[in-house]
Amino acid sequence: MATAEMIAETPVAAEVAELIARSRAAQAQIENATQEQVDYWIRGMVYAVCKPGLAEEIARETVDETQLGNYEGKFKKIFVKTRATLMDIINDKSVGVIEEDAERNIVKIAKPVGVIGALSPSTNPEATPVIKAISAVKGRNSIIICPHPRAKLINAKICNLMRDALVKMGAPADLVIPIEQPSVEKTNEVMKQCDRILATGGSAMVTAAYSSGTPALGVGVGNAVITVDETADLDDAAEKILISKTLDYAASCSSDNSVILLDAIYDKMLAKLQEKGGLVLDNEQKAKLQKAIWEDGEHINAKVVAQSPQFIANYAGFEIPEATTFFIVPETGAGKDHPFSGEKMTVTMALYRARDIDEAIALTNAIQAYQGQGHSCGIYSQSDENIMKLAKGTRTSRVMVNQPQAASNSGNLWNGMRQTFSLGCGSWGGNGTNNNVTWRDLINETWVSKPLTQTKVIPSDEELFGKDIIEAIG
Repeated sequence: MATAEMIAETPVAAEVAELIARSRAAQAQIENATQEQVDYWIRGMVYAVCKPGLAEEIARETVDETQLGNYEGKFKKIFVKTRATLMDIINDKSVGVIEEDAERNIVKIAKPVGVIGALSPSTNPEATPVIKAISAVKGRNSIIICPHPRAKLINAKICNLMRDALVKMGAPADLVIPIEQPSVEKTNEVMKQCDRILATGGSAMVTAAYSSGTPALGVGVGNAVITVDETADLDDAAEKILISKTLDYAASCSSDNSVILLDAIYDKMLAKLQEKGGLVLDNEQKAKLQKAIWEDGEHINAKVVAQSPQFIANYAGFEIPEATTFFIVPETGAGKDHPFSGEKMTVTMALYRARDIDEAIALTNAIQAYQGQGHSCGIYSQSDENIMKLAKGTRTSRVMVNQPQAASNSGNLWNGMRQTFSLGCGSWGGNGTNNNVTWRDLINETWVSKPLTQTKVIPSDEELFGKDIIEAIG
């Protein structure tokens, strides 16, 4: 927590200190709320933004303001994803005793953290504030949401809808506070003064979160790699790759950035991807697209992020068939000299060929050693042996099997993953957690330990170490 001397240094620090004080006062009012109250509030918070009619309005306004993604993708996130997230956590016990371990005679009690400082990206500004806010309130915390400047209006609208709902349900409005005029300085100050940071956004902001001095939950770079093996249902795989690659024009970092096809099905699967509107680029088109995505040779060009293939092709200076839904860029290498092996934030898919599952695993690790290590990968396969081989052989937190990656690794109705937009990547991605981050990551836990019925006894050296160890060590 920041000291009085620290927060008096600048006008921005003083402004943020006032917001933190409001947020802290609101959180104090609900510190002893019941489970029934907490669940009542988060239901209302979600309904306030996803109810029929309003969800459509939010989706349209999000696209209008950010000029990123498309209406269909935004609508699914605000109308479906928020409902699914609520459904996922509504029956969780988050107040009082939340876990009992009879064998170890330990009881765990949930305690709120306090004020959560949350970063919301321009690519998912319609559902991120809602999902983070209900996770915070589920744990009896308050939250201050710092949006990307490109999404400040829709962030304020969504937060104010939740604030109005909270008041109607008898809770303090200041459990949710939006930063209405965002800036890097203001966001940094929120991160310094809050009690825990929940950072979703660009790598620079996540790095700033970890450097703030406040405990932070950050996320790593995406760059999902998908393998299709010889046992896969190719029609199903092609349809789901299309869904994942084009959802919200690839605004999600979980979009299929690279697809590896095994030799046995390469030609047949590529034909199916082309039938779905995938356009294989020639060398000239590839060079033009590369220049369009990385104009300075290093950073992704914001002008082409989450745009239609027609817009990107026009910007890059080449013509494409009207039916094109995404770009397929044949690639062989990984690393800085092969930029298409990295995250692209566009409807662009790098295509690789592998002899077998072992080469696919090696390719996946090479690609994600460059970008995306720890985040997620996927496989289309009917072979449990290949699935587990990939899972054991890759440095990843999530392996999605026979599912559209972008719509699945943050949780969905067809799998058991926790619903979130904050995907921890573990030490591989420079994060402190592998979790699909939810309310459980936004609480403190008090462990109550009572004596065991029978005290544990250390076994003899022969039982504990084994004769072979004793003889070997001497």
